[in-house]
Amino acid sequence: MSQESAAPASAVPLEELSSWPEELCRRELPSVLPRLLSMYQHSDNWIEHIQILKIIVEMFLPHMNHLTLEETFFSQVLPKTVKLFDDMMYELTSQARGLSSHNLEIQTTLRNILQTMVQLLAALTGCVQHICVTQESIILENIHSLPSSVLHVIKSTFVHCKDSESVYSGHLHLVSDLLQALFKEAYSLQKQLMELLDMVCMDPLVDENDDILNMVIVIHSLLDICSVISSMDHAFHANTWKFIIKQSLKHQSVIKSQLKHRDIITSLCEDILFSFHSCLQLAEQMTQSDTQDNADYRLFQKTLKLCRFFANSLLHYTKEFLPLLSDSCCTLHQLYLQIHSKFPPSLYAARISKAQQEEIAGTFLVTLDPLISQLLTFQPFVQVVLDGKLELPCELQFPQCLLLVVIMDKLPSQPEDVQALWCTESWLSEATTRVSLFKAVFCSFEQCAGELSLPIHLQGVKSKGQVEIAVTLYQHVCVHLCTFIASFHPSLFPELDVALLNAVLSANMITSLLAMDAWCFLSRYGTAELCAHHVTVVAHLIKSCPGECYQLTNLSILLRRLFFFMAPPQQVEFIQKFSPKAAENLPLWQYISLQALPAELRKQAAREVTRVGIARCQEWLSSSRTLGELESLNTLLSALLAVCNCASEALDIVQQTAIMEIGSQLWALLNTKRVTGQPYIQQTLSLLLPLLGFFVQTLDPHLISQVVTLQTSLLKLEPPDHVCLAVLDFVSSLGKFFIPQAFQDKILPSLSSVFASLLADRNWIVEQHTLEAFTQFAEGTNHEEIVPQCLRSEDTKNKVVSFLEKTGFVDETAAARVERVKQEKGIFQEHLAKVAVEEAKWSSLQPYAKRPRQEFPLEEEYRSALQAASGALEAIESLLQKSPAPDWLLLKMEMLQERIDELKRHVL
Repeated sequence: MSQESAAPASAVPLEELSSWPEELCRRELPSVLPRLLSMYQHSDNWIEHIQILKIIVEMFLPHMNHLTLEETFFSQVLPKTVKLFDDMMYELTSQARGLSSHNLEIQTTLRNILQTMVQLLAALTGCVQHICVTQESIILENIHSLPSSVLHVIKSTFVHCKDSESVYSGHLHLVSDLLQALFKEAYSLQKQLMELLDMVCMDPLVDENDDILNMVIVIHSLLDICSVISSMDHAFHANTWKFIIKQSLKHQSVIKSQLKHRDIITSLCEDILFSFHSCLQLAEQMTQSDTQDNADYRLFQKTLKLCRFFANSLLHYTKEFLPLLSDSCCTLHQLYLQIHSKFPPSLYAARISKAQQEEIAGTFLVTLDPLISQLLTFQPFVQVVLDGKLELPCELQFPQCLLLVVIMDKLPSQPEDVQALWCTESWLSEATTRVSLFKAVFCSFEQCAGELSLPIHLQGVKSKGQVEIAVTLYQHVCVHLCTFIASFHPSLFPELDVALLNAVLSANMITSLLAMDAWCFLSRYGTAELCAHHVTVVAHLIKSCPGECYQLTNLSILLRRLFFFMAPPQQVEFIQKFSPKAAENLPLWQYISLQALPAELRKQAAREVTRVGIARCQEWLSSSRTLGELESLNTLLSALLAVCNCASEALDIVQQTAIMEIGSQLWALLNTKRVTGQPYIQQTLSLLLPLLGFFVQTLDPHLISQVVTLQTSLLKLEPPDHVCLAVLDFVSSLGKFFIPQAFQDKILPSLSSVFASLLADRNWIVEQHTLEAFTQFAEGTNHEEIVPQCLRSEDTKNKVVSFLEKTGFVDETAAARVERVKQEKGIFQEHLAKVAVEEAKWSSLQPYAKRPRQEFPLEEEYRSALQAASGALEAIESLLQKSPAPDWLLLKMEMLQERIDELKRHVL
């Protein structure tokens, strides 16, 4: 039968349609297509659906007008196709739970569904291929149903393949061949679709139309697919990302305001972290393995290249869309921190070899540096990094410190306004504050207690002609901070001054020390006038301190250090401005090292401080001596001690004798009860002991005996640590003192008791100082018999032997030490949180209130008794003028003197 006499096209069976020649298909298209579309819409049979779809795609699609494809074909067929695919996927998932090697019926059903799904994907691939072959450029609106439908099917397929282990309940092998075929078909379909989308043209002059919306939907659909295939096929995953970035940039001008940039950045950062962690796991496995597996190393290199690809993609995307990424800055910040938290030298890093560290750093980490450079001028990123309420977990605190150092290194090359953006504080609202970079560095550094105590080491700065060496975190931050200070814009010095002062006043010792080092660098780097100005400012701050507090201690250390950097002319001016002749300046001179002065100036200042100090001490001794006046006495003793320690050669014999006499008189006023009950008397004792120890060779042995006896009694009452350390200062000075025979029986037992008590102390600071002091004493003393008497227990003997032989240290592996430091860091963080609440308050040691005389109900009786005693002494004086004294009078007067001394102690 000829074609012309054949039955009407609308009645031809499907099997016969599939064999029609191309020309017949073209001619009969208007009549056959409506029938096929109707059959497709109304058929309930999956097999028939696929058969119809294949016929349309293979036989009739090539003859359709490409300008009307959406209207005549895609919009009518694809919704039904997607529903068909979803129905098959639902049936597949539902039936898969019953799959087993014994249930052949379910096995056959599942395999038939999978085969049908493969055919459906192949038909969709045919649609996409036809568009690619027949059109040079594509307007998305003309095919807008196709990309969305295809991407839906692709994603569903990949999700099913990814979850196949759990879906098929251990019987995956029964359908694995068809699942693999399904995955390959979906892979091929997506690859073909990306080729099609790459041909799409969009009018850059049109701000809003359906094409823009469709392209945005396509990009975000591919983004969803990326999250599915990330662990399935690395190369395919990377190619999908490459396409997303390419299309985003290609159509940037028209879709930039419609894209969900935050989703893209978040997904890209997640993939970077996933690949990076995989890379670290491989590196750690190779480090732990004794043999080098080439296959493992190749996989490591492949994963590392993937990390670099993702990082470069992020770098490219960020560069092009930076103004639109304000809500992604937190994600980018966290990315940097997370990466460095898992990489050496972080305490929380994987243990990998040095060679692999260098390979990762050189291949991947280097891409983070230009990323920070791009973000440097972006205010939302500045706000995130310097957020006044930023709270980071322990593992991210060290990376934050590293980031701030990197930013400091980059800022000097930036314009003044960018530097000001980072270095000035800002209060946008009560909930939103931005601290200065300087303050952030000190705060972040303070939180790195574990890294500082271990300590961790970082790559040092290369210098010409010098070998690069590893440096501690403290050195790293200090060097880079000082470099920044030397190169940033001068207009920002007020911000620096505020940050340095606040850090110096910090309760955290290591933070205060860092600020002092930076301040000293600034004074040395600047002019002599600048240094003198800093010294004057600190001096005024010290004089304004209300009392003893850690802030005063920190300022005094800074003053002592800065004073060494002053030029001689400025030192002369300082002495004139803060003359040691004036008693009100002695609180300042107690903190100044006279060694910083030239010889003549040192001698002059020492004598003036001593002269005023002695005179004021003598005035105090002859006054009513109330507790409230002890603060001024302690200041005088501290100033005299400073002179003895730094410029004793400037003192003449008269001044030395006067100081010893003052010390003897003050000691007569002390007893155990008062020392343990009054903080200011404890401070007096702590100053008096080293002062007496300085003149120990010329002290009266009777006084030495009194001192050692009081120390023995005092230690039994467990005094504060600073008192124990002062006791050590005195007893160690007795090492080279020969005790006269008449006093040995009294002094030596007390001395051994002092050492024995302190050697048994459980405070590690006291213990360490005691071991050092005891060693110094034992090496210098002429009384060797006392040494064994100090070692009263086996534990004490072992402790001393271990100290001398440098043994007894805890045998701790590097890994165990890191774990210990991490635990200690957590405890320290809790302590810091408590300190932060109190840090703003200046804690001063306030003396007990001076006792008003009118509070005593027996004041008149006291006056009457004192007048009677005075009258009795006058009567004895009158008798001595008239006749010689009897033999017993001197003994009785000495007894009265002892009673008077005892009464004086009760008055104090």
